[in-house]
Amino acid sequence: MRPAPVLALTGAAVLSMSLLSACGGEKDAEGAAGAAAIGVTATDDACEVAKKELPAGKTTFKVANKGSKVNEFEVLKPDGKILAERENIGPGTSVDFVVSLAAGTYKVLCSAGQTGKGPTQDITVSGQAAGGGDQRLTKAAADYKAFVIANVDDTIAKTKQFVAAVNENDVAKAKELYAPSRVGWETIEPVAEKFGDLDPKIDAREADLSAEEKAGWTGWHLLEKALWKDGSVKGEQKFGEQLLKDLDVLKSRLPGLTLDPVNDMAGGAKELLDEVATGKVTGEEEAFSHTDLVDFKANVDGAKKIYELLKPVVQEKDAALAGDLDENFAAVEKLLAEHEKGDGYVSYETVGKADRKKLGDAVNALGEPLSKLAGAVSK
Repeated sequence: MRPAPVLALTGAAVLSMSLLSACGGEKDAEGAAGAAAIGVTATDDACEVAKKELPAGKTTFKVANKGSKVNEFEVLKPDGKILAERENIGPGTSVDFVVSLAAGTYKVLCSAGQTGKGPTQDITVSGQAAGGGDQRLTKAAADYKAFVIANVDDTIAKTKQFVAAVNENDVAKAKELYAPSRVGWETIEPVAEKFGDLDPKIDAREADLSAEEKAGWTGWHLLEKALWKDGSVKGEQKFGEQLLKDLDVLKSRLPGLTLDPVNDMAGGAKELLDEVATGKVTGEEEAFSHTDLVDFKANVDGAKKIYELLKPVVQEKDAALAGDLDENFAAVEKLLAEHEKGDGYVSYETVGKADRKKLGDAVNALGEPLSKLAGAVSK
């Protein structure tokens, strides 16, 4: 679920944005295919794109945040759905964001405060992308789609068990089954978020909702609050049944889903790490159950799966990057293992500030090379 607007960054997050900053010369501004990057200037109330007529294929946007708030850059399809996005662009930093664009019209959006709203600019893409594409990437995309479907199936199966406990008002059993029911969802979260009408129904957090929106609140986190804060889910059965219905709708939409190795895979891997940095490390995701480390591990596993599917291409095109990613994934996993308890993890409430900082620093260290994955795949 998209986190609440970020008004202040932790030291670790500031470090991440500094590492992602790329304000160098012409060489740093090269796009995936060697073309100069398209400059984007984002402020708190404007989104200026240097070039609005673009050729089809891999495109690099160089997004500079000159505002006072953390910004988010989105490329929107004609129907308003997100094609690709880059979150957590700190004030005074810039990032290179690689996307794959087919011929057509799009909008680019800069969202100060990461609300999903903000000024837009129209862009037009024409022509046809060069080359027939790397068949290894085609296979990786097909394998990833199968992985996504398998994780949605796993989510539905485990959520049925969770909802059965909710229906019986078996609080202890429902608490036990809550975190496992979310693992599949958290593993493929960026894909789930592509269905913008379903994501808030399934995964909205109370802290992200206005007073008006709270009246229509549904999903996992509503049941989480009932279990851990209220100590009862009596009368909440309808929300469990609605959760299952919404997950079934998600599953029904997957067969027609097309996943792009750059936008959806490489970009999605970075989004998963952003989810960890802005929701899990901070403890905001599971505000009542404090099962954040389960979500944390699922996000990391999802990002690693994407990298592993793309690794044959990355290894060939940028062996040093592959080495950095291997090393940093291992470092994050080692730190997570220190907090394991049985088949799961300790309550995040028991993880002190020093250990949270270690986790945050490791996530940000991984996020830096992971932000280069799309560029490497596109070479």
